[in-house]
Amino acid sequence: MKTNAIRLLDERKIAYELREYEVDPEDLSAESVARKIGRPAEQVFKTLVAKGELNGVCLAVVPGNAELDLKALARLAGDRRMEVAPLKQVQPLTGYIRGGVTAPGCKKEYPVYVDETAILFDAISISAGVRGTQILLSPGDYLRLTNAVTGDIAKPKQ
Repeated sequence: MKTNAIRLLDERKIAYELREYEVDPEDLSAESVARKIGRPAEQVFKTLVAKGELNGVCLAVVPGNAELDLKALARLAGDRRMEVAPLKQVQPLTGYIRGGVTAPGCKKEYPVYVDETAILFDAISISAGVRGTQILLSPGDYLRLTNAVTGDIAKPKQ
């Protein structure tokens, strides 16, 4: 299945690999996805939709074994305060459902902020825009594709 994200990668001639996995609707966690595709959770990045008080909607991309640090995201985005968008707003804002949100091919181009740990890896895994498929690509290609800004926006899970 060709998603908008995959079509965009093909258009830009960006090298990637697809990894398919069995979806468990009861467990859409990045850790579960990581186990299923045989990658460490810190290499599987989840995309969260956030809203800033001043600058509006953005996408925050953090490792699967971490949580989004909303204060750090606000600082990086030049905003006073950030919150994660309510689940009911995710699909209308992005065109993607929970567990399938990704920056490439998003319904609208939002600012993208990626945790700085992404550059530590030869390849990172992101959603292909649909549950059950992950894209593996170089962090540099991902950052260029999404015009992302990197920063320390993740904190250990509690």
